[in-house]
Amino acid sequence: MRAVVVRSFGGPEVLEVAEVPVPVAGEGQVRIRVEAATVNPVDLATRSGALAEAGLMSARDVVGLGWDVAGTVEEVGPGVTGIEPGDRVIGLSDRLDVPLGAQADQVVLDADAVTATPAGVSPVQAATLPLNGLTAAQALDGLGLSPGQTLLVTGAAGAVGGFATQLAAARGIRVIAVAGAGDEPLVRELGADLFVPRTARLGEAVRALVPGGVHAALDAALTGAAALDAVRSHGAFAALVAGAAPPPLRGVRVFTHWIYADGARLAELAALVEAGSLTLRVAGTLPLEQVAAAHKRLAEGGLRGRLVLTP
Repeated sequence: MRAVVVRSFGGPEVLEVAEVPVPVAGEGQVRIRVEAATVNPVDLATRSGALAEAGLMSARDVVGLGWDVAGTVEEVGPGVTGIEPGDRVIGLSDRLDVPLGAQADQVVLDADAVTATPAGVSPVQAATLPLNGLTAAQALDGLGLSPGQTLLVTGAAGAVGGFATQLAAARGIRVIAVAGAGDEPLVRELGADLFVPRTARLGEAVRALVPGGVHAALDAALTGAAALDAVRSHGAFAALVAGAAPPPLRGVRVFTHWIYADGARLAELAALVEAGSLTLRVAGTLPLEQVAAAHKRLAEGGLRGRLVLTP
């Protein structure tokens, strides 16, 4: 079968669609025939070597790419219950240091990392949910906000920020969205109560709308100290990338959220998609062989949704 791998770090030119052995589902695992796999910023950081330089990966001869997957179960390993061959599922591969990722014809995942594909949703749409949806939901949990409190979401028009805006609004949290000026209609449709263009001096702009500052910030755009300045003393701040967290000034509880696979929580998000309260956005689709083009396009920025590879 085919799989996207890198044998050395560098630009998109190091990406290879290689012929590799079909993986076997072990105990507690399932093998999925991939119908769609999303390209995320973490794939670019893996390919470039940034994650290895940060000490998040060890040296290996071959590194597989891809976290999100939507497809059909082909094999069920010993000890797996509730999942059968032929089931349509979505799931998340949450390990960095692997020889085979989700950007492949087939992938093996732990059974507790997958759930049923939302009804009425195509594999291409469904593949955009696991990584970004779980990141937003888990980071919101970490912030610990109550209904009526105020949350700043930077990058609110992006994949993680869009999910965070919708999920927070559904919890009764007042959302201030930060995005490009042209994205105001989009983020308001997603549930934002207030809007600040990203070109503004963030702390001052937010505090003009919310005197005293917001209760918390979810920094999907990696603005760091600028977003922290908008948070009131003893508030909370969620960073989403290693090294992007600002210092915990004014008693603000600052943490970096590390995504992890959670099939049960993913099922909750899938139910929200089925109910029409969580929006899936696809920026475009490309065949697996054009993975390098997908990396180049993602690096250019400005996407509203995710690029999806179709094996």
